[in-house]
Amino acid sequence: MSTLKKNKRIKLAKKHKLYGDNRPSLGNQITRRGKAKYLGGNGRKTTGITRRAFRKNLQRVRVLEDGVVVRRRVPVALLRSGLIEKPVVREPFTIDEPQKS
Repeated sequence: MSTLKKNKRIKLAKKHKLYGDNRPSLGNQITRRGKAKYLGGNGRKTTGITRRAFRKNLQRVRVLEDGVVVRRRVPVALLRSGLIEKPVVREPFTIDEPQKS
């Protein structure tokens, strides 16, 4: 195995550890007709099953990674849960004072 492939795999594994697998998971979309029995109908009948992809809600954000700010496509679920560290542009409730030289 070449070093280039190994480094690429290590880099990808590190990204998967931080952000998870961002590939869509596959499932089925089921089309039905009829009225449910508990609503007084004859029951629901399946008329078609189609493959579909359940895609994650990805957003392009600036992320602090090993002390470096990089742009990544990150699932919103990780942003909301606070697992992603975003860079601080400026400390809240502070005023930037000019540098005296």
